[in-house]
Amino acid sequence: MIVVTGATGKVGQPLVRALVEAGEDVTAVSRNVPARNVPARDLPPGVRHHRADLAEPEQLKPALDGADALFLLTSGEFIGSGGDLGPALDTARAAGVGRVVLLSSQGVGTGHHPPVLEDAVRASGLDWTLLRPGGFHSNTLLWADTVRTRREVVAPFGDVALPTIDPADIAGAAAATLRGSGHTGRIYDLTGPAPITPRKQTAAIQQALGEPVRFVEQSRSEARAHMLAFMPEPVVESTLDMLGTPPPALRRVSPDTELLLGRPARPFAHWALTNAAAFR
Repeated sequence: MIVVTGATGKVGQPLVRALVEAGEDVTAVSRNVPARNVPARDLPPGVRHHRADLAEPEQLKPALDGADALFLLTSGEFIGSGGDLGPALDTARAAGVGRVVLLSSQGVGTGHHPPVLEDAVRASGLDWTLLRPGGFHSNTLLWADTVRTRREVVAPFGDVALPTIDPADIAGAAAATLRGSGHTGRIYDLTGPAPITPRKQTAAIQQALGEPVRFVEQSRSEARAHMLAFMPEPVVESTLDMLGTPPPALRRVSPDTELLLGRPARPFAHWALTNAAAFR
């Protein structure tokens, strides 16, 4: 059995679906029942849903009974509060879990994010795999309200290009590492197929809608003030650093996504077309 935390989110939901379609027994774990964005009843048939918070590892015990592998996806709040995964990993090891896959971040590899979560996984005594995705295509959903109401995108660093990735491709890569062999001790950088700027993402959303959408560039200070409403300050600062002055490692297209998926990663334009309803 495979336990998936964060199971009703942008990565967790398609991961649960991919695992079930591959014939795996899955337990879906989230902090809320039903979750805010995807009701538990919308999970695939046969998937057991369990409420647990990684900050309260005792809550995980029932979900881990009989599990072979664990997918760990942490929240921004968990990371902002210190992000101690040690107790949760101890609980998993005591339950007989043998393999853990952590959804980390490319920012850890470049020093923009602290390696606390990765260090805990490495020290867990479990077979581990680290997935380090870059920015998500779905981060542009933060623009949805202004696109719907004003046909306008407001964002910083309009001409800085990064190879963002479809969350469904992250899920596919995670499924491959959870089900396959040869991934123990491996670190995979996950990116989309090509760098794209916020200005060009706006153009792709415009194409998907078939209506003009204007791009308005924010200053860093304006973006910071906006992001502090829903992200911890250290995360905001590191995120703005990565978006505004990304090092070459964050601009590079990684081969790892195609290696794990067995196909090229999906471009942003595909994601925008698939999710156009969110911007209408």
